[in-house]
Amino acid sequence: MVPLIDVKLLEMINDPQTRDQGFRILVETYQKRVYGMVRKMVVIHDDADDVVQNTFIKAFRNIHQFNHKSTLFTWIYRIAVNESLNFLEKKKRRNFFSMEDHHEVMKAYVEESPLVDGNEIQRQLQKAILKLPEKQRLVFNLKYFEELSYEEISKMTDTSVGGLKASYHHAVKKIEEILKRE
Repeated sequence: MVPLIDVKLLEMINDPQTRDQGFRILVETYQKRVYGMVRKMVVIHDDADDVVQNTFIKAFRNIHQFNHKSTLFTWIYRIAVNESLNFLEKKKRRNFFSMEDHHEVMKAYVEESPLVDGNEIQRQLQKAILKLPEKQRLVFNLKYFEELSYEEISKMTDTSVGGLKASYHHAVKKIEEILKRE
């Protein structure tokens, strides 16, 4: 069932006279949650802003492809997930460094940036999460921080619920091991 807010937003977006207003409301409705998820993936604030902007541009350009099989929230999150993963891959290739080097850059950002909130325990958790493979990090962030169900994450990532449960379980075990060592 499509939520009423989605129906109203889609009506506004599909009407040329209210399209801009509808899309502005869509952005205002989902921007903070999308930013939070993206920020956990790419870590650096300016990078997260770029990815969020690209997410909403892509959503605007492709809104006609929204198929009503999920909520707008799930559809936009899926775009954001893909944009985050694509961004990280492009950054790796563009800078010719390994994922380990990129993790070191993000780890330093978590340690030093005044834009990263939290106490020392939260910073240690963030650094441990950065050591996870991208897919596990994504699943962990969506499940743990965003409190999404496996079914919602499955729709966003096009991964089976069983696969997600396994990824989350492995992520939790790796984080526990990392935190014990540090």
